[in-house]
Amino acid sequence: MASQVLVIGVGNALRADDAAGLEVVRRLRARPGLEIREQSGEATALLDALRGRAAALIVDAALGAEPGRLHRLDAAAHPLPQGLFGCSTHGFGVAEAIELARALGVLPPVCVVYAVEGERFETGAPMSDAVARALPALAEDIARELETFGHAEAQDA
Repeated sequence: MASQVLVIGVGNALRADDAAGLEVVRRLRARPGLEIREQSGEATALLDALRGRAAALIVDAALGAEPGRLHRLDAAAHPLPQGLFGCSTHGFGVAEAIELARALGVLPPVCVVYAVEGERFETGAPMSDAVARALPALAEDIARELETFGHAEAQDA
């Protein structure tokens, strides 16, 4: 049976800062009792993952002017800001998947998107220093939020 709380890391490990979501969830993976998934951001896979959940925390890289800046967005309460998230390689990304889930009535009552503003997204490039430095704090923020769902074991991320 699927956990009621899901943490999804979105990204592409081969595209520099786009790997941020994947790296963060890998830091949380060792925590017992968590369901963690890594995804490319393809909308139908995200939609399927959200279905039937009490809560979903999604971690992704974002476009922005301040590399390493962290965002916590309550996607259950409000649409994600236009332009913060690019489309996936499939042309339909995280923001679109969340809005589709909302329209279909399958968006979890708690859906939080954590994002880190990226600097570079070229294929084969290494992660930028600003984003790499931001990841430990982002993992800690998510671990603290998970405590509110009864995942106290996630406290030391």
